Amino acid sequence: MNDPVSGAHKRRLNLLQRGLRLLGSIFDPRAWFHLFKIVNYYNYTHVAPKREVRFGKNANVSPDTVFSNPSRIVIGDRVRIGSRCHIWAGPQDGHIHIGNDVLFGPEVMITAATYRYNDGSPVTEQAMKEDDVVIGDDVWLATRAVILPGARIGNGAIVAAGAVVRGVVPEFAIVAGSPARIVGTRKRA
Repeated sequence: MNDPVSGAHKRRLNLLQRGLRLLGSIFDPRAWFHLFKIVNYYNYTHVAPKREVRFGKNANVSPDTVFSNPSRIVIGDRVRIGSRCHIWAGPQDGHIHIGNDVLFGPEVMITAATYRYNDGSPVTEQAMKEDDVVIGDDVWLATRAVILPGARIGNGAIVAAGAVVRGVVPEFAIVAGSPARIVGTRKRA
């Protein structure tokens, strides 16, 4: 039997041990090679693609937002995109259009393409099914919302945290769940 009082404990390092660990990491070439990989990833997922995305006025984009196929992404005025969001247009013709005054919580995922998984194996070798994603004005996409190809989200709608949206969300609807269902209505101003 395990004694609940005598469980495992995290090893605590003294000041000398922490200093030696720091020196070891500074002189470890693997850390520097990994740094170059991180810079490369940041460049091809954020810095370079951001030049191709069509932004409206006063868009505020977190520096760790990831874009894919940016020439097919249009983002409206005063959009605020939270940390670690992914906005992936389709590789061939799936577009993403985001209206004005849209608020993204952290880790929101929007994709205009998905694999056709019944065409054989492995899944990663399958063709992709693409469909445009359209998000209206004054929409709030809460933390970890997932917006799938073909989604149409009406003006003033709210997508709850963790909701998975495929299909149409009416104007001013509040949706939650997986798949997302209407759970309320937002008051019109």
